[in-house]
Amino acid sequence: MRVTNSMITRNSMKNMNSNKVNVDILNNQMTTQKKISRPSEDPVIAIRALRLRSNLHELEQYYERNIPDAQSWIEVTESALKNMQSILDDIYTQCNNGSNDTLNQQNRADILKNLQSLRQQVYSEGNADYAGRHVFTGYKTNKQLTFAGDDKEIAYEITEKISYKDIEEKRYYSNSVEVPNNQLEVLPGVPIGDMPKEFVNDRIRLSYEQTGELNADDLTYYDKERERWRSLGDMQIDGDYVGVVTDMTYDEWAAQDFYVDDKDVIYFKETGELILGKDVASHLASNKTELSITYTKQGFNEGELRPEHYFDCKDITDPDHPIEYTKENQEIKYNIAFQQDITVNTQASDVFDAAIGRDIDELTNAVQAAIAAHDKVDKIKAMQKEAQYSDPASQEALGQWLEAAEKEAVYADDNMQKLYSRGVGKFQKYKDNVTLARTDLGSRENRLKLTENRMSNQQATFEQLKSRNEDMELSDIIIQYTAAYNAYQASLQASSKANGQTLLNYL
Repeated sequence: MRVTNSMITRNSMKNMNSNKVNVDILNNQMTTQKKISRPSEDPVIAIRALRLRSNLHELEQYYERNIPDAQSWIEVTESALKNMQSILDDIYTQCNNGSNDTLNQQNRADILKNLQSLRQQVYSEGNADYAGRHVFTGYKTNKQLTFAGDDKEIAYEITEKISYKDIEEKRYYSNSVEVPNNQLEVLPGVPIGDMPKEFVNDRIRLSYEQTGELNADDLTYYDKERERWRSLGDMQIDGDYVGVVTDMTYDEWAAQDFYVDDKDVIYFKETGELILGKDVASHLASNKTELSITYTKQGFNEGELRPEHYFDCKDITDPDHPIEYTKENQEIKYNIAFQQDITVNTQASDVFDAAIGRDIDELTNAVQAAIAAHDKVDKIKAMQKEAQYSDPASQEALGQWLEAAEKEAVYADDNMQKLYSRGVGKFQKYKDNVTLARTDLGSRENRLKLTENRMSNQQATFEQLKSRNEDMELSDIIIQYTAAYNAYQASLQASSKANGQTLLNYL
C-alpha cells in the first residue's frame, strides 16, 4: 500500500489531537478532582452519582434537620413533664400533711400557702412551647393550653363525658357560725336547732364551675340495652323515672339542708356539680353507666383550661359563626429515616388531668374553712375573758357560741382530713400518669438516638460511596497526566520529524 505524505500528515494530526484531548481531560480532572465533568463522559458514573446524591440529600434532611428538631421538641416536653411531676409531688406531700389529725393553725397556714402557690403553677407547664409551637396542644400548636388572661366574653358549648367512676362523696355544712361583735349579738346565744350540721351526698363534679343554664335533655346516659344515648330523665329505677332538677340555685338547696330525693339528680351551675340521690348513685355505679352532659360556659379566668383541648365543644362567642372542635387523637409525627416516623408530642389530656385544678381548689377551701373555724373558737374564747362579757348571761351565751364554733371546727377538721386522705390517692394517680408519660417519652427519645446514630453511619457510608464514584486521587491524576503529557510531547516530536522531509528533497 502506498503511503503518501498527506496520509502521514493527517494521521499525525489525528494522533496529536487524541493525545491533546487526553491531556485536556486529565487537566480538568486535576483541577476538579472529579472523574467526569459532563454525563456524556461516563453515563454509568453519572447515573450512580445522581442516585447517591439523592440518597445523601434525604439523609441530610433526616440527620441534620428532622432528627434535631424532633430531639428539641422531646427535650422541651421532658422538661415540662419533669416540672409537672415535681409540682404534683409537692401537692402529694401537702395531702399527706393535711391528712394528719394533729395539725395546729401554723400547720394549716403552711399547707394553705403552699397549695395557693402550687395552684398557680399546676397548668403553667402545659403552656411550654418549642419555637413558638405549643407542645401539649396537639395540632393546635398556635394555642396555649390555658387562657392567658381573664376573658369574660368568650363562650363555649361543652360536651363532657362522665364515668360512673367519677361519683364521690361530698360533705356539705349548714349553720356556719358568725362570731358576734357586741353584747346584743352575744345574748341570744345559739339554740340547739341552729348548731352547725353536716350532710353527706353523692355528687359528680364537672370540669368547670360557673356554668350556664341546662335543659334536662342535655344530661344523657348510654342505654346499653338499646345501644344509644338517652335522656337521663328516661331512666327508670324500681319503676320510677329519674327526676332531673336544673332550676334550683345552690343557695336554695342549702336552705333546704342540702336535701336531695333518692331518685333525683340536681344540677348546680354555680358549682358545676351534679348531686345524685342515693338510688341514682347506686344504680349508676352498679350498672357501670356512662353519662354525657352538654352545658355552656361564658367567661374564663386566667389559668383555666381551654375546652377545645379536652372536650367536643363549640366556640359560640359569635353565635353566627361558631367554631366546632372535636376531641381526637392528634399525634404529631416526624419522618426521621427512610419509611420511619416517630411521635414527638405528648397530648395534654393524657397528662394534665382537667380535675387537678378543681381538686386543689377543694383542698384549699377545706384548709381555709378549718383555719377560719379555729379562728372563731379562739376569738370566742378571748371574748369570754373580756370584762364586758363577764356577767353570767353573757358567759352562758358565749358558752353556746363556743360550743357551736367548736362543733364547726370538728366538722372542718374531719372534712379536711378525709378530703386530704382521698387526695393522697388522687394525686398518686396524677403522678402515675406523668410518670407513664415520661417513660413513654423516654422510650421514644431512645429510639430517636438509635436512629440518629444509624443515620450518622449511613451518611458517612454514602459520603464515601459518593466520593469513590465521583472523585479521583490527585496522585493518580498526576501520574496519568504526566504520562499523557509525555505522550503528547512525543507525538509532536515524531510528527515534526516525519513531516519535515518529503519526496522532493531527494529528487
